[in-house]
Amino acid sequence: MSIERTERESRILAELARSGSLQVAALSRDLGVSEVTVRADLRTLEERGLLSRTHGGAEATGYRNVLERQLQHPGEKDRIAAAAAELVRDGDQIMIEAGTTTARIVGHLAGRRGVQIVTNSTLVFANARLNPALTVILTGGAFHGNSESLVGTVAQRTIADFNVRLAFFGTDGFSVARGLTTGFAEGVAVIRAMQARAEECWLVADSGKYGHAGFATVMPIDQLTGVITDEGMDPAARQELSDSDVRVRYV
Repeated sequence: MSIERTERESRILAELARSGSLQVAALSRDLGVSEVTVRADLRTLEERGLLSRTHGGAEATGYRNVLERQLQHPGEKDRIAAAAAELVRDGDQIMIEAGTTTARIVGHLAGRRGVQIVTNSTLVFANARLNPALTVILTGGAFHGNSESLVGTVAQRTIADFNVRLAFFGTDGFSVARGLTTGFAEGVAVIRAMQARAEECWLVADSGKYGHAGFATVMPIDQLTGVITDEGMDPAARQELSDSDVRVRYV
């Protein structure tokens, strides 16, 4: 029996995360759909920068752990990204920091005109380049494969040259007690540089990140304009956020 497209895509990405490559014929058999359908799915995923098609199959374009993170809570991440995109106006200047949720924001900017994006994320760039209405400035810097991000002094200097209305951040964990955190120290300076150049700073993160802490703390949570997360947040965590000064939108 065939399965729905979103489930097929998840299974395709899961197989890529495990093996690094796959074949159309095998996918057709495993998914119970035609090879034509599989090729269409691979084309869609390639357009989103999630894989690279090869003769008779596809191979991973990113690091395996990035693919694995993209498979975690995909529905929640997409709703969060869509809500973040609603904040963006025609003619806006925005910054988008690296992350598997932040990378989805640009996919929801169809129809916006004159939006300029500064990003240190190669995933954001891969998605944004498909929309000719968007102007994308990639910061440059040292490539950090495990986060698909550009970091270091070059990235920081580029960010410092721009002023934007909105900045969107990802996280490896957040809470009222420990603030916004990240798993690698080099990312701290990039996020702080974006914070310094933005009028509003929004954290976009699924509820599963709450209560966890990455290696380095970036900023207290009350330095954010707001948090966009999903409805799965438990009542105690909701109360903690409600008692803080940060705005929270649940989607």
